[in-house]
Amino acid sequence: MELDKRTAALLTAAACGVGAVVVLVQKVSRHQEAKKRIQKATNLRTESLRRAEQEVLRYKQSHPATSSANILMLSLSELTKQLKDGSLSPEDVFYTYMEKAIDVHKKLNCCTGIILESFEQLKTIHSSKEGLLYGVPVSIKENFDCQNHYTSCGVVINLDQPIQEDSVLVKVLKSQGAIPFVKTNLPQALLNYDCSNPIYGQTVNPHNLQKTSGGSSGGEGALLGGGGSVLGLGSDIGGSIRFPASFCGVCGLKPTAGRLSSKGLKTILPGQKSVLSCPGPMAKDVDSLALFMQAVLCDHMFSLDPTIPPVPFNVQMYQSRKPLRIGYLENDGYTQPSPSMLRGIREVKALLERAGHTLVPYKPPRIKYALHELIVRGVLADGGATMLQKLKGSPVDPALIEQVKPYYLPKWIKKTMSFLLSPVSPRVPAVLSAICGFRSIPELWKQHAAVEDYIHETIAEWRRLDIDVLLCPMLGPAFNFFYCSRLTCAVSYTMIYNLLNFPAGCLPVSTVTEQDEEELRHYKGNYQDMWDRHFKKAVTGSVGLPVAVQCVALPWHDELCLRFMKEVEELVKESRK
Repeated sequence: MELDKRTAALLTAAACGVGAVVVLVQKVSRHQEAKKRIQKATNLRTESLRRAEQEVLRYKQSHPATSSANILMLSLSELTKQLKDGSLSPEDVFYTYMEKAIDVHKKLNCCTGIILESFEQLKTIHSSKEGLLYGVPVSIKENFDCQNHYTSCGVVINLDQPIQEDSVLVKVLKSQGAIPFVKTNLPQALLNYDCSNPIYGQTVNPHNLQKTSGGSSGGEGALLGGGGSVLGLGSDIGGSIRFPASFCGVCGLKPTAGRLSSKGLKTILPGQKSVLSCPGPMAKDVDSLALFMQAVLCDHMFSLDPTIPPVPFNVQMYQSRKPLRIGYLENDGYTQPSPSMLRGIREVKALLERAGHTLVPYKPPRIKYALHELIVRGVLADGGATMLQKLKGSPVDPALIEQVKPYYLPKWIKKTMSFLLSPVSPRVPAVLSAICGFRSIPELWKQHAAVEDYIHETIAEWRRLDIDVLLCPMLGPAFNFFYCSRLTCAVSYTMIYNLLNFPAGCLPVSTVTEQDEEELRHYKGNYQDMWDRHFKKAVTGSVGLPVAVQCVALPWHDELCLRFMKEVEELVKESRK
């Protein structure tokens, strides 16, 4: 019996040892496979940049008279006009922006690769002269499918094979004469408003290399802010167009979800319906956003994707000058705005009032409930399991690690921590509880119904106040590195409109002043908790960086949202004169 016990113990120890070795070998194997995939993707990027540089050099040598500086100064509307009347050639414009994009990428690391097929498209572009975007180079966020290119969403598991077909919006852009010429960087797994991943690295801010460009459309924001693109295609599930637009000093529109086709737009949580993702444009001015919408809201898109309502762009609504009744929000009660955010809102409010518009105070209903129970619990209904599955076999990026750490904890630990922290922390316990997700399908259905109720409750509040649009703060200025993953709470000003499915746009209105920086020293926050202290640190050292505001309208009133943005843009320009 003693011998049998010893044998059993030895066999058990051996089995455990073999098991440990197998696990270790598998881990090493996955790590090696991840390294190979990452190396292959980065090699493809390097090669595409090298080939594009060679093509640009050849063109410049054979066309020395091309005035690149003049081309880069033109707005999109001016550019399209000169391309149409023939005073500019598509070739001059294309090679000018290709050269500039490569130059900006070298400084900011904003591109995941050149779309080399664009050189072939350029040869046949004259057949698309009737398109509204004829000859315009357009940058494309990496999570839009482009034939023969990866759509990784920043995770290694998606680097299996190149895509076989363009997304609907890429097809429509091409049919309107645009030339998709570069794909741009994004954060690992998309659900983060920094812009870094283990495949392509960290994208930095064009106005301050020690700041993030924002995300998830951070490559787009950086490239546009650095002057390397005149029009970009991004996507937004919680502010992913608006954050980089704010941080990098450009304009961005999150349309009503369902207004533009999402076919061929990859997300990290397919099937998640509580908070809707959607594509949208980014550019240097509001007219460019409007032109993009006018171009893609066409019969070709409605034919390629019949799930999109065939409603063309309402030019009359965009060009209207009727005085508006505008709700305004200074503090949502959850995230206290930075001094520059608050100043931006107050200055724009004063300009709008002087222009004859009526401004009405507004507060979002039940903001804590909406954020914790509808947004966080809805997006992470599975407790984060899908996102963690996507991260398997890949190193977790330093810009994401703080955000996903709690996802790895067992539910009972999260619930216990939530209970223990309740007496001492006002927000962390509610978020810990929310990221546990749902226990059953009936619970999820109940939450979906609650989302619908909240949308109607918010619309009823708009009706009670009789407001046409809403002016509210836009998170900023650009964060210092690694704070985005520690401050998921700060999405309160943006993600609420993804939940509501209201169109929302962002545009720059000012820059951070020395006085803003001085006032930041006295920042306490609405809760005076750990997150408020992090927020103060995140935005320090920002003098000279862009300050933005956000403009919001009711669902399917995207043109009214753009009209409101245009009004703000014009008033700010006039005030600077």
